[in-house]
Amino acid sequence: MARSRAIFYWVMSKLIIQVNGKVYGNVAGYHAYRFTEAAIEQGHEIVCVFFYQDGVSHSNNLLAPATDEFNLHQAWIGLADKHQIALINCVSAGLRRGVLSQTEANELGYQHFNCADPFVMGGLGELVTGIERADRWVNF
Repeated sequence: MARSRAIFYWVMSKLIIQVNGKVYGNVAGYHAYRFTEAAIEQGHEIVCVFFYQDGVSHSNNLLAPATDEFNLHQAWIGLADKHQIALINCVSAGLRRGVLSQTEANELGYQHFNCADPFVMGGLGELVTGIERADRWVNF
């Protein structure tokens, strides 16, 4: 009886990553970052990283973690800059949690904003568009 041999091949995927967990206080955001980093190293394409619910806290430019802590905010910025990944905040979730871009601050009459570049504000439409473009949707 002949033995069948399984043929394995690696299929590169287009991924959209959704981050719901806050930047500090739980590990969801860190796991999302490490997963994204590992996916890139394996050759996968990241369509975008979409920050939703408490995940919008990752974009807050006023974060000041202790010097001996991993700076997840800066890690996202570095990853986005190095690999040209879009970091998109849900604008509604951001406004509810006090994360404003310069545009929202101007429109609402605030003097200050705290959404760091390269994070941009977007809506659920960007999430849906990203899901349509992606092969896989991974949530943290």
